[in-house]
This record gives sequence, C-alpha cells and structure tokens, in this order.
Amino acid sequence: MKKATKNVLIAVVLLLAAFLYYYITIPAINIHSVGTWWFIIIGTVVITLLLSAKKAWKDNNKVKIGKGIVLVDIKSTGIAKIGFLITGVLLIILAVGAFLSSPIINARKYQKLMTVEERDFAEDISQVDYNTIPILDKDSAALLGDRKMGSMVDMVSQFEVANDYSQINVNNKPVRVSPMVYASPVKWFTNQKEGIPAYIKIDMATQDTECVKLSEGIKYSKSEYFNRNIYRHLRFRYPTYIFGEQIFFEIDDEGTPFWICPVKKFNIGLFGGETIGNVVLCNAITGECTDYKIEDVPQWVDKVFQAELLMELYDYNGTLKHGFFNSVLGQKDCLKTTDGYNYIALEDDVWVYSGVTSVSGDQSNVGFVLMNQRTMETRFYKIEGATEKSAMSSAQGQVQNLGYQATFPLLLNISGEPTYFMALKDDAGLVKMYAMVNIQKYQWVATGDSIRECEKAYSQLLKTNGITAGAGTEGKTMSGKIANLMPVNIEGTTHIYMALERKEEIFDIDLSNTDLLDIIKYKEGDTIQITYLEGDNPAKVTEIK
Repeated sequence: MKKATKNVLIAVVLLLAAFLYYYITIPAINIHSVGTWWFIIIGTVVITLLLSAKKAWKDNNKVKIGKGIVLVDIKSTGIAKIGFLITGVLLIILAVGAFLSSPIINARKYQKLMTVEERDFAEDISQVDYNTIPILDKDSAALLGDRKMGSMVDMVSQFEVANDYSQINVNNKPVRVSPMVYASPVKWFTNQKEGIPAYIKIDMATQDTECVKLSEGIKYSKSEYFNRNIYRHLRFRYPTYIFGEQIFFEIDDEGTPFWICPVKKFNIGLFGGETIGNVVLCNAITGECTDYKIEDVPQWVDKVFQAELLMELYDYNGTLKHGFFNSVLGQKDCLKTTDGYNYIALEDDVWVYSGVTSVSGDQSNVGFVLMNQRTMETRFYKIEGATEKSAMSSAQGQVQNLGYQATFPLLLNISGEPTYFMALKDDAGLVKMYAMVNIQKYQWVATGDSIRECEKAYSQLLKTNGITAGAGTEGKTMSGKIANLMPVNIEGTTHIYMALERKEEIFDIDLSNTDLLDIIKYKEGDTIQITYLEGDNPAKVTEIK
C-alpha cells in the first residue's frame, strides 16, 4: 500500500509539472511545432532521470565520493539507457527534419512559395491624395499616443498604452490603433473585472489622436495573466494551431476591437516553407473566436501576413531562382528587399512597400515591391533608382544645418513620377518638415514645412527639369457648365473648388500654378473644359482650355 501511494504521488507530481510547463509555454500539439518536440524531449529526460534515480536508489546503485556525500548511479539502470536512447532518437528526428525542410535541398519549392506579378507603376499607383498620406511612422504615433494618455486623468494612473500601433485602414483612412494595458500586476488585480476601458486611435494623415472609450471593457489581451491572456485563450480553444509570432490588434468599421491571429502553415517538410493557412478573429471584449480560411478573411481585416514574413518570402523568390548554392556563391540574378519597409494604403488594403536591390548591396534599386498583408498578393515594379537609405541621406543633407532625421520613405505618384516622401524629425522625435525625393534622380530634393508646401516646391523642381504636372499620367478631359466656384485657403495657398452641372466630381484648382490662373475669368454658368487627374478627391485640375 505504501509503495502504491509513492507511485501515485510521483505520477501526480509529474503530471503537475507537465501541466505547469504546458500552461506557461503553451506549445501547440502539432508535429510541425518545434515547441512540441522540445516539450516531448524535455519531458522524456525528466521522467527518465526520476525513474532511473528511484530504481538506482532501490537497487543500492550508489557511489560514495566523500564523507557524507553519496550520489545515485543511474548510468547502470536499464531505464536510463532506454530513456536516453529515446531522447537521442527524438533529437535526431528534430535535426534531420530541420535539414530536410531547409532551402538547401528545397530551393525550388521555397522560390515558388510567393507568386510575383510585374505591374505598371502609373496604372496601379494613382496620383497622390494628400488626405490619405500616412505622414507618421510608428515612433511618432507612439509619442502622440503617450501624450494623449497623459491627458486622460481618469485612466493614466491605472493603464498605459501598448506598443502595438497597428497601421490599418478604417473607412478608407489610414490609422494606427493600439490597446491600453494594465500599468502593473496590482492595477490588473483591481481592474481586471471590468477589463481595459479604451484604445488609442490615431489618424495618420491629420495626426488627430483619439482615446476611444468602450461601453464594455476589453477582457482578452496580451496584458492578462491567466486564462484571459489572449495567447492562452487561443491555445485552449485551438490546441493544434501554430499561431504566428505576432497577433495584430485591429478594429472593424464599427470600432469593435479584435485580435487578428494568423495560423502558420508549413508547406515544405516538417518545419519549412512557412506561410499563413487560416486566421482566427477573436473579439477582444467577449473572447468569441471565428476561424477563417485565408481566402475567406473579411475585407475589413488588414493585417494577416507579418511584414517580415512577406519580405522573407520575397527574398526566397528573388535569390533562389538558380538554386541555393548560387544564392551564396555566384549570386547570378539574385535580388532581395532593401533594409526596411513601410506601408501603403491601396485598394482598401494595407500593402507592405520595400525596394528591391541586388544581393551585392549596391546603392541603387532595380525596382520596388508591394505585398498585400491580407492576401499575400505581390506586385513588382521595375523602376531603377536610389535606395531608400540613399534618399533618406539626400533629404537629411538638404537640412543638415537643422540636424533632422528622415523617416523610412513612402512611395508616391506625383505628376507621374515615382517619388519618395518622408517626414523629417528632430531629436525629440517630433515631425518638423517634409521631404520629397525623386527615385530615379535622388539629387532632386524638395522640402517644406507642410505637405502642400513640400509638394509645391517639388512640382516646381520637376517643372524646372522639364517635367510638367501630369506628365506620365493619363489626364481625363471633361467639359460642362460651372455650377459652383468656391475659394478656399489650404496651408497658405489659395485654391478654387469647382463643381460642374450634373457631375458628381469636385475639382481642385491650385492658383499657385500660373497655368491655371485663367479660372478667374470664369463665373457660374460659363462653359469650361478641363483636364484633371483621377484618383484624388477633389480631383486635381492640370489644365484649363
């Protein structure tokens, strides 16, 4: 009876230890999960040591090495030999599986993980709409979020802003959103019943920062400690799913907070060829989860594929065209993404932008790539020009007396010219100026204290160099009777907003463009013919006939 009790006690201790290990590390129960393999290996070693030590002690297999020092000799036990043999076999399987899943012997499969389509820049990237330019990077957004949080007297002592700041589109506007987190374990204990009461929302174009208060608090988040921790909640709901390294905080079009949780799919061997197979959407308030195949993810979801994963997949596509060893030795036709990326709002999705350069690491790009974070659709644009780092240095050189630092550029279409746009920040991280740099001729740099001022200087720079407004783009012609003319002042520049009878479009006539000053001769009821660029709202007029 005593022996049976000891055995039961040992079994209970082992089960408890295994449960605690699982509860803390929450590995997926999946053959493709490295964490699962290590869970089994560590468990095998622990059980082997305990059972071997028990048997050795019982069999009096002890080694005396000094007065009062006695060690148990477990090497001589059969259990130890079997246990360590199993451990060795598992380690070999793990190592062989990793090798057989690697690009070394699967270069062609890795190269085909991502399909890249070559597209035309002028057709895909419309003339820039300044109302939708995300002028803030994540660091600048974090400063605004912290400043807003500091003004919330009723919350600042209990909560902080998380560092998520996911860039998404909400009703066709680029915004960054980030949930609040409990300020400390004590603050969690006193507030966890009601949950997290709000999240921060920042308009990336206007810099307007809003603390969105919820009628019911967020109960499932990264800052919870037990079963309501979002990672643990997902694991217990989906024990076999291997979730991505990042889950993304988003809001739907109604402002309801969700966690977007990508599920890994391994396409090559045990551990290789990682993509995303499906996505779990978890309501951050109720914890309700819905599982979608990647092709069925709702349109409002913007971030499924992590930017780093997309860049890694493109690098496989660009470097493994002629096999693995060519990618490290001869490097013929090997292309890779540049060191950095940014986000572009396009077609109501968020696309990752990065330049494409040769593996040799020269100071020029052969083109750039856009990768859809929801669908993994990838587009390549063949445009030779400066790398982003070179353009950043060129912009910083323009204001070197001020010591401003450039953010990683955005890619814009200005007068049909592919153009790097970046903010210039001071040492405190505050945006002070803006810069535009021509991709193909990166010595063409324009700066301004506002976006409009910067664009005006850049357009004049293009005109000086023989590139007129609208060059390289298909301007659309329209004629009709003028229904309304309204003068407006935009950042110190006078514009005329014009509407035509029986036309839905609103047209923007910038009077700083001397070619458009003829508009002052017209009045309501007159017939006019104009050329304008589609894509903006209001549409930008380039010519009056």
